[in-house]
Formats: sequence, structure tokens, C-alpha cells
Amino acid sequence: MQNYIINKRNKVIIQKFNILLYFILCLSISAIAQSSEKKVMVMHIDAEIDPRMNRYVDLALSHAEDIDADYVIIEMDTYGGAVTDAKDIVERILDFEKPIWVFINKDAASAGALISITCDSIYMAPGANIGAATVVTADGAAAPDKYQSYMRSTMRSIAEEKGRDPKIAEAMVDQSIEIDSVTKAGQVITFSTAEAIQYGFCEGKVTSIEDILKRNQVEGYEIVEYELSGTEKIISIFLNPFVSGILILVIIGGIWFELQTPGVGFPIAAAVIALILYFVPYYLTGLAENWEIIAFFVGIVLIALEIFVIPGFGIAGILGIAITIGSLVLVMLNNDAFDFSFVGFNELLIAVGATLTGLLGSMVLLFVGGVRLTNSKVFARVALMDTMGRDQGYTSNFKTESMVGLKGTAYTVLRPSGKVLINEEIYDAYTRGDYIEKDAKIVVLSDEGTSLKVKLDN
Repeated sequence: MQNYIINKRNKVIIQKFNILLYFILCLSISAIAQSSEKKVMVMHIDAEIDPRMNRYVDLALSHAEDIDADYVIIEMDTYGGAVTDAKDIVERILDFEKPIWVFINKDAASAGALISITCDSIYMAPGANIGAATVVTADGAAAPDKYQSYMRSTMRSIAEEKGRDPKIAEAMVDQSIEIDSVTKAGQVITFSTAEAIQYGFCEGKVTSIEDILKRNQVEGYEIVEYELSGTEKIISIFLNPFVSGILILVIIGGIWFELQTPGVGFPIAAAVIALILYFVPYYLTGLAENWEIIAFFVGIVLIALEIFVIPGFGIAGILGIAITIGSLVLVMLNNDAFDFSFVGFNELLIAVGATLTGLLGSMVLLFVGGVRLTNSKVFARVALMDTMGRDQGYTSNFKTESMVGLKGTAYTVLRPSGKVLINEEIYDAYTRGDYIEKDAKIVVLSDEGTSLKVKLDN
């Protein structure tokens, strides 16, 4: 009986062990299946090639590396854009270690053609086109030869690297190149899907990304569509010219209001926050260059010097305003230093319009909203509103005898403050904004407070 019980208990233990073993085996098979599943990341180049697209591609390929994607497919539909940004994208693709395929579902013109031939394989939808890579300026005219030469060289070297005909790639840029049975002189090459396949610039005609994967015998895959993060979407909001105009309004209005009512703190804090929100998104996308940001602060310093140090309002003030406004405009543009060849008139107009709207808006805010703010209860909580007038028995005159009307000389330069010499005594003094040279004759206008108010004695 005892042996029977022991045998039964052993059978139960063996059964439980078998169940556990089966469970572990199932988990292992599932893990192996998951690990063998290929990851395919899909990204989209479906807008102008500019600093924004440059940043998008960089972020997308970084994400592909983070998720250890086995393949990357670029869905392409663009008429091109800035050559410099296209070159950055090309270098990023060349440095990527996993296969990158491009699916041209409509157009890959100009910089789009350059990016496409950089990829490991090119696939095109029916009715798609690739080519027309001549570099043009913002008004559509052919760019100077230095740009064409650079583009020809780049197209040629990339085509050689990827095993494509470099002469055809060069002819996509230069219309003077003639290739027998392919193109005549005076025509820039633009291939249809069938022509691209015929001349080795397309691996096949497809209608979807799934067709591409099927052609390459990729099975058991997971498609990951790359999307910008929440932070990047917020950054794109601040790149909107309308939002930029509002930020400029806050920047200028906050700085000016703080200068008029120093010590309040809130206006300058708002200006600093708006300044960060204005410059950082443009800087991250490559539109704002270091010198443009530095120019803004140089302009502010010149304006401050004009207000607080230099008498009157002259060259420093005008130059400061011009530099400040100019830097705010340049930050929004995809210029190369002072080369605006690839900056469209509409882009320039929008940037100037957004900046001037912000400036005019800040003036309206100061004149209309400023009065209401200073009379509000909120302002009274953060600012000293009480006055101590003479009619209430208060006075700031610490002198026993009036000095009004006394004459003397300027002991130092007054611009507008300095020191004066009266009856062999030196006093702090200031003018009504006039500039007075040292040793010039002066007369006292007012002696209230710790400084004398003086003017030139004519």
C-alpha cells in the first residue's frame, strides 16, 4: 500500500514536470519566432528637401538604429530642394549599416534623385519619375556653374559607388551631355519607371512596400512607420511664421516694458522664455546659424548702449535696431550666410512680414495694453504704486539751502550724468539728456534728491 502511494506521488510529480517543460518549450519557440521576425522601418520624404527634412531623416535613421531595424524603406515623393541639405542626407544614408531601399511612388526630382541613387535599391510605382537634377535658384533659373559642377560630381561619384551608370547620372544634371540612344544635347534626363528599369536606375516596378519585401524574399516581418515624437511635433509648431510673429511680439514687448519699469521681473522673464522658444526650434532644424543668434544679442547691446550710455539717439541705436530685426528675419530663412540664391521671394516675404507684424504688435501692446496693465490689480501686487509727494510733506531735498540758479563748471563729462564743481564743492549731477563737455559752464535747474539737475549756461 505504501509503495502504491509513493508510485502515485511520483507520477504526479513527473506529470507536473512535463507540463512545466512543455510551457518552457513553448516560450522558447515563441521567443525564437519573435527574434527571427524582421523589422522594416518606413520613413517618408514627401516634401521639400530643406533643414526640416534634413533633421527628420537624421532622427528617422537614428530611430532605425535604436530599434535595430533590418531594413529601411524611404517612400519618396519630392521635387527636390536645397543641395546642401540633400548632401547631408546622402552622407547619413551612406553611413547607415543596414540596407536602405527607396520607393518612388510619384516623383524623385533634383535633390530627390540624388537621394534615391544613394540608396541600395530603387523601386518605382507605375507613372513615377526620377531625374531632372539641375540645380536651380529660388526663381527657377539655373544656378551658377559652381553649384552645377558640385551636383554633377556628387551624382557621378554616388552612381559609381552604387554600380549605376555615372554618365547617365551626370546627364540628369547637365543638359549639354549627349548619350547615344539615351538623351540628346539640350535635354536633361528624366526617366519614367520603364526607362529607369531599362538603364539600371530602378530594380523593379512595384505598387506597394509589401511588393518590395516580397521581391526581396523578406518574410515574417514587422513594418514600423516612423513618426516624429511629441517634442518634435511641438518644435514644428514653433516653426510656424504666425507663431514666430507672436514670439517676436513678446520678446520686443517684454524687453521694452522691463526697460520702462525696471525691477518688475515678469516682462523680462516672458521675453527670455519667448526668446528660447523662438531660437531653439530654428537652431535645431539648422535654419538659425550661430552668427545670426549672436547678431541678435549684439543688436540688443547696441540699443542698450544708446539708451543708457551714449547721449541722444544716433548710429548705435539705429544700427542696433537694424541688426536685431535683420537677425530675426534671417533666422527663419534657409540662407547660406548672405547668399540668398535658394531663398524664394515668398519665403523672404513671409519672414519679413512675421517679424514686422511682431514688432508692430509689440508697439500696440505697449501703448494700449501697457496702460491697462499698470492700472490693474495684478500689477499693483508686484510694483510699488504709492507715491510720497511734496503735498504730503515728503521731500527728497537734503540740502539746507537751495542751489537752484547757482552756476559752476562740469567737473567731468555729463552724458547725461556726471559731476559738477560749484563754489569749490563737487556734486553729482545730471542733465535733461543733453551732452555736456568737461569744464563747460553749467547752471543748476533743480536740487531735489541726491543729484543736481543742470544745463549748459549760455
